[in-house]
Amino acid sequence: MTATQAWEETYGGAARDLCRRTLLELAAADPRVICVDSDTGGLEDLFAELPRQYVNVGIAEANMISMAAGLAAAGLRPFVHTLSSFAAARACEQIKIDVAGNNLPVRIVVTHGGLSAGHYGPTHHAVEDVALMRTMPNLTVLVPADAVEADLALRAAHELAGPVFLRLGRAPTPLVHRGPCDFEVGRALRLRDGDDVTIVATGPYPVLMGIEAVELLAGRGVRARLLDMHTVKPLDRGALVQAARETGAIVTVEDHVLVGGLGGAVCEVVAEEHPCPVRRIGVPDAYNDRVGDELHLLNEAGVSVERIAAAVLELLGVRAGR
Repeated sequence: MTATQAWEETYGGAARDLCRRTLLELAAADPRVICVDSDTGGLEDLFAELPRQYVNVGIAEANMISMAAGLAAAGLRPFVHTLSSFAAARACEQIKIDVAGNNLPVRIVVTHGGLSAGHYGPTHHAVEDVALMRTMPNLTVLVPADAVEADLALRAAHELAGPVFLRLGRAPTPLVHRGPCDFEVGRALRLRDGDDVTIVATGPYPVLMGIEAVELLAGRGVRARLLDMHTVKPLDRGALVQAARETGAIVTVEDHVLVGGLGGAVCEVVAEEHPCPVRRIGVPDAYNDRVGDELHLLNEAGVSVERIAAAVLELLGVRAGR
C-alpha cells in the first residue's frame, strides 16, 4: 500500500466515523473519558470493550447535557454525541447554564451540521448552531474542514480545560488535506496565498468551494488568499486583521445562515480593528423548507464557487471605484 492509499484509507471516510474511532483510542488511554450517547447508533458496539466508559441516555438531549455537566464536575471528561440541530436548539439552555456557565470540560460532538442532513428536511437543518454556540461564555467552537482536521480537533478538544462544541457533517466529503496539517485551536490555516482579496471559509464544502474559487479567480488574474477558519471561537483576530490590512477586502463562506455565524464574527473583528469591505456568502435569513442533499441545498441558497468568485470580482470593482 502506498502512502497516498494509506492516507485515503485512514481519512477518506466520514469525519464522524473517524472521530468515533479516535475517541475510543482516547478513552483507552484516559479513564476519565466517558462517551455519552443519545442513541445515535454505532457507538455502543464500538465501546463494547470499554463498557464502563459508555452510557446511552436515549433520545433525551437536554438531560444528556445536564448529566454530562455532572460528570465533568466530578472530574471526568465526557464527550456527548447528538445531531447539531438537537444540541444547539433543544439543549441550548442546558449548554448555557450547566456547561458554559460553569466552564465545565464537556465536549459536545455534533454531527449533521449545517445542511448536511438536508435530506431529512427543515427539522434537521442546523444552520443557526454556530451563531447560538459562539455567544456562550467559555465555549470553544470548532468547525473542521475535513476528516484530517476533525481528528486533530477532537484530540485538541480532549486537552482543552473548558467546554467545546465540535461541529461535524454527516457523509464523507473530499479531503482538503492530503498530508499532515499544522492544526491549532484558534489559529486559521492559510491554504492559499494572495494579496488581492481574502476568502475566509469554515466547514467542509465552504473550504472546498474556496479552493476552487481561488483557482477560478487565478484564471482571471486575481490572486486570492484563502483562510480555513476551523475555529470560529476563539476567532483568529490576527489573521483577519492581517488579511484586511494586506488584501483590503474579505469574502466569507459558510454552511450557515448569514446572521451571527462566521461572516458576522469576521465583520465584528474587521469593524473594530481594521475596516475593509466584506461580502458574506451563506444561507439566506429565511425559513428553508426544502429537502435535498447538502450540495444541492447549498447551491440553491447561493453558496457556490461561482457566487464566491462573483463576490470577489464585485469587491475588487468597488475598491477600484468601478
